[in-house]
Formats: sequence, C-alpha cells, structure tokens
Amino acid sequence: MKISPHIRELEGQLVDWRHHLHANPETAFEEHETAAFIARELRAMGLEVHTGIAGTGVVALLRNGPGRTIGLRADIDALDVEELTGLPYASTKAGKMHACGHDGHTTMLLGAARHMSENPPGPGTVIFIFQPAEENEGGAREMIRDGLFERFPVDLVFALHNWPGLAEGSFAVHDGPVMASMDNFVLRLVGKGAHGAMPHQGIDPITISAQIQFAWQTIVSRAVDPTDAAVISITQIHAGDTLNVIPESIELKGTVRSFRPETRDFLEAEMSHRARHVAEAFHATSEFTFERRYPSTINDPAAARLAESAAREIVGADAVQSGLAPSMASEDFSFMLEQMPGAYVWIGNGPADGGRNLHSPHYRFNDSILPLGAQYFTEITRLALRGDNR
Repeated sequence: MKISPHIRELEGQLVDWRHHLHANPETAFEEHETAAFIARELRAMGLEVHTGIAGTGVVALLRNGPGRTIGLRADIDALDVEELTGLPYASTKAGKMHACGHDGHTTMLLGAARHMSENPPGPGTVIFIFQPAEENEGGAREMIRDGLFERFPVDLVFALHNWPGLAEGSFAVHDGPVMASMDNFVLRLVGKGAHGAMPHQGIDPITISAQIQFAWQTIVSRAVDPTDAAVISITQIHAGDTLNVIPESIELKGTVRSFRPETRDFLEAEMSHRARHVAEAFHATSEFTFERRYPSTINDPAAARLAESAAREIVGADAVQSGLAPSMASEDFSFMLEQMPGAYVWIGNGPADGGRNLHSPHYRFNDSILPLGAQYFTEITRLALRGDNR
C-alpha cells in the first residue's frame, strides 16, 4: 500500500478530526458547527474558502497555475439515530449520530486538502466540496441550485463512500451504475367503514391494500426484465383505531429503487395504474403520489477508469474490484454526476459484522482507512489533472 510519508504523519490529526466530528453530529442543513470547523481548518491550510453554499456547504480552492479543474466531494451530515456504540467519542447530541461514516469522508478530504496544500498537484485547480444533507434531503442538488458549478466549474468530480463488507485496504470501482435511484410513494385508499362483524356493509380498504401489494410485487417479478434490477418496498401501513371497526381509509408508504430512467418511468406509471384499477374493482377510490428524490448514481466510464488507476496505484490491482454488483441504496452525488463527468467509488471499511453496518446505531467507522482515503483523493487528483487515462 502506497501512502505518502506526509499523509502517514497526519494520521493522528486525521483521527482527532474524525473523533471530533463524530462526537458533534449535525443533520441535514443544520451542520453549522461542522461547517465552521471545516472552514476553520481549510483556512489554516491557506486555502481560498467559500461558505454558506446551500446554507451549510463549504468549498475550498487550491490553485496551481492553468490547467484542468478537479472537484472532490465529501458529505458532512449525520443521521437521526441514537448512538449505541459506547465509544469514548460517541455522539454528544441525543438522537443524532454519524452512522454512515460521513465524518470519515469529511476527514479524508480534509487530509487530502492538507497534503495538497503543502504539496500542490498540477498544474491546475482543485475544488474541495464539503456537501451538507446527503441523507434524504438532496444537499448536492441544493448546492447545484445555489450555483456550485457556475461559481466553481470543474472538468471532473470524484467522491467515495466507506463500504462495510469490503475488505480494509481495498476499493470497488464501477464503470456504470453504482447506486440506484430513490423514489418515495404514498397511496391512500378510501373505502367505507363498517362494523368488524358486518363487513358486507362496508368496503374494506385493508383487504384492498393487500390486493394492491400483490399487484405491485408482480410488477417487479413479471413486468420488469429480470436483468434490470428494481425494488418496490412498502415500509409503512396506517389504518384504523378500534379493534372491531373496519376503517374507512388506509395509507401505504414506501420506497422504489431502480437504475434505468425508462424503468423508473415505468414503475411510477404501472404502480399508479394498478392501484387505481384494483381500487375501482372493489368500489374504492385511490390517491397515489410518487415523489422522485435521487436519480441513479452512474459513473462516467472514462472517469471510472481514472479512479481504478488511482486505486491500483495505491493498493495494487488485486485489491481493486471492478465486477461488484451495484447497490440498490441511493446517493445524492448522483446529482453532481448528472451535471459533470466523474466517478464514485467504494473504499473497504472491513467486515460488516461487529457493528459496522451502515445506518446502524452500532455502526463504527474504521479509523485505519483514513490515510488511505486521503491518499486516494490525492492520487485521483494527480492523475486527473494531468489527463492520464491509463
């Protein structure tokens, strides 16, 4: 593993930064202390710093003559999770936790910024993007709407995410889809309430909802190409207040995942169609809402080759996987990849057991991969600035 001596010397600083961020988590668009900490550290490195982008986003620039401009992005927000790790640096804020490793991603990018500020790559410019609200609220989209790429145009943009279950000291790089789109839905069915002992006098929305659930699952199993991944998950059902009364209405909520835009369009239209017609068949009414949240995260093939080259340069070819299946989870770096070519890679966090599953209250980020992430950001920048497409 090729880690520069300077980044190795920074390892203690990286751990201190990460533990500070972990102990002080902030969620979507509330990352004021986090943003102030990041900006303070970046200014101490002598970088040009811009704050307040999409509220709590921070951008820093490192200029080293004419050339390409490369964007590097880290997410900075935490989750609404009560931490149960018992770590000495555990969250000090009730109900909030860095349960996805964004504190680690932020630290890796700070480490890369520190290293490159003292050892400038180039020629060219590096844009360090510290993005709020990745979890559910589309902070990348909001930074773009607030003029991110108009104010700081880039030629390529790169990001990473720690990946439990992928061996420490390894990377996974995809040359196309990496993460699925994320869409949410709400279905409200209105029937007719009745006494539970006299169901013939009503129109039972609970029974109708069961018919719709089955009809929706057969969209994936019978109407979508088996080689084209899709997921429809009902995650909430709300109905009724009394044990002996059939309620008048029921509400179903959940999430839909896919990769191809055509499949996304089909799922929305077919879910609405089946819900409406099943409800009508039972003399009920339906109201279906489909909210598109995050698009699919799809790497640019040329940028993915650069990312693979950078990873191989650091850990060797045997520790870089290029054939892993994409994840049905989602990621709002997708908004940046819709605007600019780039690549999103996974960095191994070690075994998924022992509390390292993402979004778990027992989740633990692996501090030993902090120098590796900082080195990756540095190496991908070096290759991208010189236009190396090995």
